[in-house]
Formats: sequence, C-alpha cells, structure tokens
Amino acid sequence: MRGGSVSAGRAMAAAGGRSWFRALALGVSFLKCLLIPAYYSTDFEVHRNWLAITHNLPLSQWYYEATSEWTLDYPPFFAWFEYALSHIAKYFDPKMLVIENLNYTSHATIFFQRFSVIFTDILFIYAVRECCRCVDGKRAAKDILEKPTFILAVLLLWNFGLLIVDHIHFQYNGFLFGLMLLSVARLCQKRYLEGALLFAVLLHFKHIYVYVAPAYGTYLLRSYCFTANNADGSLKWRSISLLHVTLLGLIVCLVSALSLGPFIVLGQLPQVISRLFPFKRGLCHAYWAPNFWALYNAMDKALTIFGLRCNFLDPTKIPKASMTGGLVQEFQHTVLPSVTPLATLICTFISILPSVFCLWFKPQGPRGFLQCLVLCALSSFMFGWHVHEKAILLAILPLSLLSVQRAKDAGIYLILTTTGHFSLFPLLFTPPELPIKILLMLLFTVYSFSSLKSLFRRERPLLNWLETIYLIQLVPLEIFCEIIFPLTPWKRHFPFVPLLLTSVYCALGVTYAWLKLYVSVLTERISVRQKAE
Repeated sequence: MRGGSVSAGRAMAAAGGRSWFRALALGVSFLKCLLIPAYYSTDFEVHRNWLAITHNLPLSQWYYEATSEWTLDYPPFFAWFEYALSHIAKYFDPKMLVIENLNYTSHATIFFQRFSVIFTDILFIYAVRECCRCVDGKRAAKDILEKPTFILAVLLLWNFGLLIVDHIHFQYNGFLFGLMLLSVARLCQKRYLEGALLFAVLLHFKHIYVYVAPAYGTYLLRSYCFTANNADGSLKWRSISLLHVTLLGLIVCLVSALSLGPFIVLGQLPQVISRLFPFKRGLCHAYWAPNFWALYNAMDKALTIFGLRCNFLDPTKIPKASMTGGLVQEFQHTVLPSVTPLATLICTFISILPSVFCLWFKPQGPRGFLQCLVLCALSSFMFGWHVHEKAILLAILPLSLLSVQRAKDAGIYLILTTTGHFSLFPLLFTPPELPIKILLMLLFTVYSFSSLKSLFRRERPLLNWLETIYLIQLVPLEIFCEIIFPLTPWKRHFPFVPLLLTSVYCALGVTYAWLKLYVSVLTERISVRQKAE
C-alpha cells in the first residue's frame, strides 16, 4: 500500500513537471507568433534566396550560383534543409522561389519563413527538456519557481538573445542550438555515440560549431575511448577501447561522407570550402562583435587620433577607411599591426588550449565538459576572424546549464548574458522595435538576477560592487545611444559612434567574464570522488 502511494506521488510529480514545462513552451511559442509582423533583416532575403537556389538548380550549381550577393555559404545539410522547406514554400507563394526575384516579400512569404522558424524550434524545446533532466536535483525546493530545472527551462526557452535573433532579426538558430543542447544532454546521460552523432550532424548544418569541437573531441576521447582512471585520477592508458575509437571514427566518416560525398564526386569540394570559409572578408563584421579585436581596433583609432594631434602621424598617409568609414568590413590599422587570418587562428588555438588541457588532466565529468565547451566558444568569439556578434549565444546557452548548479558560475553567467545580450541591440535599429527589445531584455534580465539570487541566497553575493556598477552603466549607455546621440550634430559626421561605444563597452564585460571563468576553471581543485570517477 505504501509503495503504491509513493508511485502515485511520483506520477503526480512527473505530471506536474510536464505541465509547467508545457506552459513555458507554449507561452514562448505564442510570443514568437506575436513577433511575426516585426522588422526582419537582410538574413530574411538570404534564406529566401537559398530556398530558390536549392529548389530550382541541380546540386552541382548550389555553391556556384551568384545572382544574388547572398550566396549559399552554409554546409550541405543546411542546404538540404532549405531544399525540404522549399517544397512546402511553393504552396504558400511560388514567387518566393524565383531566383531572380531579389528582395521579394509578400504576406505569404513572411508568414511561411517566420512560421518555419517557430515550427523547427520544436527540436530546441525537446532539447531543453532533456537538459533539464540532467540538472543536479540536490537543490530541491518546495516552490516550483525556485527549482533549478524550472529556472534553467526559463533561461533557455525564453532566452532574450535567441528570441530577437531568430524571431525578429531572422535566422534558424533555434533548431541548431537544439541539436547542440541535445548532444550535450546525451553526453551527460553517458549516451556517447548518440551525442557524437548529433554533434557530427550539427557541424554539417552550420560550421560555426567547429568552435566547440575541441571540447567534444577531448571529452569523448577521455570519457568514452578510455574506460578507466588510476586511483589518483590520471588516465589509465591501457584502458583504451579500440572498438569505441572505431565506432566514433565511423560516425564522423559516415556523416561527413553523407554531407560532402556528392561534392567530392563532382570535384567541387574546394568550391564548397571557399564558400564556408570566406577569409577574403575583413577581420571584423560591419558592426564589431564585442571581443578582443573590438578593443584592438578602438585602441588603434585612439592612438591614431593622439598621433595626429601631436603631429606624430602624417594625415596623408593614413588609410581613409580607418578614420572616415567608421565601422567598415575591411579595417586597416594605422598604428597597431594589421591582423591576418593566420594570426587570429593562432590566437584562438592558444586561448583554447588551457581549457582542453584541464578537461584532459582534471576531468570532472559533464560539468568539466560544459566548462570546456563554454571556454572554447568564448575563446573563439574573442579571437576569431570575422566574428558575428550573434556568436555570443554559443557561449551563453550552455553556460545556462552551469549557472543553476554553482553560485560562482551563476555570477559569471549574469555578467556574460547581460553584456552579450546588450551587444545585440544594434541588430534591431528600427524605432518600432526599440520598446520591444528593451522590454524583453529587461524582463529576461530581471528574472535571471532574481531567480539565481533566490536559488543561491544562502551563499555569497553573485556579483561584487564593481561588477554591479559596470552592468548598471549599460542603462545610461543605452539612453545616450538611442535618445541623446540622434539629437546631436555628431550623428551626421560620426554615425558609427553608438555602435563603437556599444561594442567596446560590451567587449570589456565579455573579456572579463571569459577571464573570470578561466581563472575559476584553472584554480579549481578536484575532489577525491571526482578523481576516482
């Protein structure tokens, strides 16, 4: 009888868990539908063009077609995804599938493309559900609102950055992050082959995820290919499983063959690679991502101005783009050495190495893997070539899983999320979207701070006074950029100033969060139990 009551209690708890998660998922889906009429960026035309390319042309012409400037530059699996969507799109408005219809829009086209993003987010919702099941349940709470699983579900499903990038600006990041989070969940559940397969597929959907490939490769090799540790936690080299190595290799090879095989047969692999990695683009995107190179560029501009005023520099020898163009795609440095793609690759490699070494020599299970994944994403964001500001989400989303488990990680999460999300504001520059982005950002930020503070209320404050002051200063920065600056005469002569200030100020916060997380990982001691595991 007692066993029956316990089983009934568990069933009721499970049903309750499903109900609140379902409510969160339906709520955010409804919000996404409300955003359908909102502003959309040139990425909307990018994906419309890709629908047309894959629908009308044979496979051999996909990566050569150049009628539009928005050529296909995603891996083959994403191209096939567009191909599948195009066969549904033709029932909404066939004109959107005409290659020559550049910048074509209609109500049916907008509805279809917007709704396709919302529909494919089902995978993201499922992945969040699986991640919530992996969260340590030691911090049990009577109030559902204070449970780590509930907080994590809100931080992921209602993530401000993902909402505005996908459902206003327009992209398909949701289901891609769904693949990543699902692979993370499978690795946490020790379903290594499933996790490896999901990540291999993800790489052939969008190659930006190669940033975190070192974390996946190291963790799978350390935890799956080697099956035992010594008593002191060091690796037992004789425990390597050739079967496991072979299975992992087969997964990588089969997925790669399925994706790239047709283009290898056609002799087009170099063309595909040149589209995926266009190093002819400049060091920075049109709007500087808030990383090390934003600080580097700003320092070069400051030194240039100082040099001109002190007559150290000859005005006739200064590259015109570096001073009058503001934020341009190709940036020539005046005082500091110009940066090459090779230099960024070396910097990125060096910055990732310590996190990979920690994962190998100081294994801490899934938490160590997540730390390494976030550091790989942040290091690549900090030093990568032509990094987009949206890439900060690659670090923010997995860091959400760590934020509900330790106060130290929660503090880093708050700094990175607030600055990273604020750095996305320039993506939405139209007046009607101003109150939307401010309100959504405010709601998400207030919830993040209040929920994590409540979760760790028995521990030290999540932020110190200096960190708090830094984050508060984002408010006057936004007021200046959106309200004060447009009313000044500077707007005509220096239109790039708001972007410059936003990028540089947020770069300070992102850099600080990256360094703080690195210090935390490098100085962390491993318990005896973790060594044994």
